[in-house]
Amino acid sequence: MTARTEEVGPSGLASALVASGALQSDWLPTYKAVPRDMFVPDRIWPGIADGTRQNPVVDRAKDPDAWLRAVFSDIPLTTQWDDGSHSGDGLGKTPSSSSSQPHMVFSMLADLDVQDGHRVLEIGTGTGWNSALLAHRLGPENVVSIEFDPDVAKGAGENQRNAGLFPLVIVGDGRLGYTGGAPYDRVIATCSIGQVPRAWIDQTLTGGLIVAPWGTLYGGEAIARLTVDGEMASGLFTRSSAFMRLRQQRPELPRHDAYLNGQDWPADGTRSTTRLSPAEVGGWVEQFAIGLQMAGAFWTVERYDDGAYTLWTYSTDMLSWASADYEPGADSFDVVQSGPRRLWDETEAAYYWWEGQGRPGFDRFGLTVDSDGERAWLDSPDDPVPVVG
Repeated sequence: MTARTEEVGPSGLASALVASGALQSDWLPTYKAVPRDMFVPDRIWPGIADGTRQNPVVDRAKDPDAWLRAVFSDIPLTTQWDDGSHSGDGLGKTPSSSSSQPHMVFSMLADLDVQDGHRVLEIGTGTGWNSALLAHRLGPENVVSIEFDPDVAKGAGENQRNAGLFPLVIVGDGRLGYTGGAPYDRVIATCSIGQVPRAWIDQTLTGGLIVAPWGTLYGGEAIARLTVDGEMASGLFTRSSAFMRLRQQRPELPRHDAYLNGQDWPADGTRSTTRLSPAEVGGWVEQFAIGLQMAGAFWTVERYDDGAYTLWTYSTDMLSWASADYEPGADSFDVVQSGPRRLWDETEAAYYWWEGQGRPGFDRFGLTVDSDGERAWLDSPDDPVPVVG
């Protein structure tokens, strides 16, 4: 929970960020010198601090006071929908660029632990604010930022020039890093990933840090803070996060109707009941813990008017599915499972493992990346998270 801004403007937001612990004293001069409003377009869709919903559009030309309140509130601001194909005032289908929540911006910069002389690679330029902050702190010659969308990169460059800051902005695939500026002391991603690109490790000095939002296919996401040691990177997660996925790692998931093979539910499924409520597995950290154990699984929800819903779980191999029916006030829930993976059984096993470990938060989990792939662990690399699928 972050502190609320008591007054509109940069001073009020700074007070809130300092009180929450996100904005530390070494970043305060840079915060004052590189104000957020210089990096926010005239049309924005304000979000909420603890979630992924967006509010209606705020147009600076029509309501400058509302725009100013949004910009200097501790909230994310969606600045692009649907990779730029959306137009109009309404909400698009999928946010595709934003100005991140200031609390998260400065928390991640604290995780990055930059020192004078460090070279930094940023993945995901967005509006340009984050790399501008780094450029002010370290010098623009020490900052490289990669943005896949040419229009977004153009806007970020204009914002940075207007602020008198000139980090190198590259239009390209962020997974590849940028060898022209390597090696780097720090790498920071402002988009989420499901797999750490090999190039990021290869282009980081031994002892350097990679700070990136990392999430499972199933759900849940947290900031990974990995220390590079040669060809390996390893470290703990630091905090919960909810970022837009790196475009080249967006999953393409099979449709629901691909699983029932033209049959009506329950098709060839096996019926059972469970005392574990589908609502119990829906929290952000619960999804994260379950997803670490259930590779290749994802879910959707089918909601009904009375507050009931069906939680559908699928495997990416398109061979297995499960449905679990939630009804308010019930203490037993109907389940149907089909295919070689018993996905609800896996969900239960993963949930009860997490519960048996004391319901750990994100900061007890860690990640190791090496030539053998990626391995999640709890408390120590010697204690890997079990795989139930």
